[in-house]
Amino acid sequence: MHLPVFDKDQRRIVQELRKSGPLSRTALANRLEISPAALTKLSRTLLSMGVVEELDDPAHAARGRPAVPLQLASTGGYAIGATAHKGVLELALVDFAGATIGMHHETIAPIDPRQFARKLRDLTHELIGRYNLIGRRMLGMGIAVPGPALSIEGERWSVVDALPGWRGAPLREIMAGELAWPLWLENDANAAALAEFYLGGLMRDFSTVVVVLLGYGIGAGVIVDGRLVRGQYGVAGEVGCLFPMDRPRPSPLDLLACLRAEGCAITSVAQIDASALDQRATIEAWMDRAAGQLEAVCNNAFAWLDPGAIVLAGPLPAEILRGLEERLSQALLASTVEGRRPPVRVSGLGGSPITLGAALLPIHALGARE
Repeated sequence: MHLPVFDKDQRRIVQELRKSGPLSRTALANRLEISPAALTKLSRTLLSMGVVEELDDPAHAARGRPAVPLQLASTGGYAIGATAHKGVLELALVDFAGATIGMHHETIAPIDPRQFARKLRDLTHELIGRYNLIGRRMLGMGIAVPGPALSIEGERWSVVDALPGWRGAPLREIMAGELAWPLWLENDANAAALAEFYLGGLMRDFSTVVVVLLGYGIGAGVIVDGRLVRGQYGVAGEVGCLFPMDRPRPSPLDLLACLRAEGCAITSVAQIDASALDQRATIEAWMDRAAGQLEAVCNNAFAWLDPGAIVLAGPLPAEILRGLEERLSQALLASTVEGRRPPVRVSGLGGSPITLGAALLPIHALGARE
């Protein structure tokens, strides 16, 4: 099936339905300041494309079929997202409405980009069959990369050392050579920002958000007026540069190193447990220090971007993320008119949002004002 191509007004309709949920044609026309006649014509085209559908609500039939709401069609297509970190490969499938179709997670030995692409290709075919998606419209594949782009085109990336053969490799060329679908590559913090924006409920209330990803290291994804901000050279949000690698950093790997230095017999971030007696004191001390370091990140994001939300996200246990949020809420952060302070909150998605955000890359590209 062909990929849908939207004009400006069709894109606005899709984004408004994604933001607000089902709406009548009249409500859509009023919100978007489009004439009812034009809205009817536009919606008819979107219905024929299969990306919008009329809400099947028995209550409407009982009232003699008044204005029938429109909503995004889950059958309008699906997209796949993938991410690779040290020892882990994860895939997510989402439908056009943003609902998760399925997830795949497995532990793997370190692999180079070509091996990753081949494994991703085979797993994708397997998942398409498992979830009965054969014949459905495939919107594309997003891959989240742990590291900043080396150019705005995103051909090569400064990938973390834990992935052998990735840094500086022509990732787009390698992936495209093995994967026969439309392809997006994106920094993992930007992918996380998309997941929080679309799936974490932020889109309903805010147009500008900052997501601070405590992942392999620390980075940030920035969305301004619904657009993903990459910057002049593709490295917007690289807040890790504020914390030199030879010094303590507010990152999960730094916490892991602190715990191991105190004699805790753990080898991965997944083993960090705030309730464990042998870890608790070290974690509390680390949260005190890390929150102090994150004050600068939150203050700068607040002053420069005026975000509706600054979200702490990543694979750390929720109790630790909440501990950081609590400390930041009590800190003497910057304030502006009417006493507003950096609006720090913890991700409500649970776990790491990176892979879901990668799956949303094709959907975001179709509908957002890029």
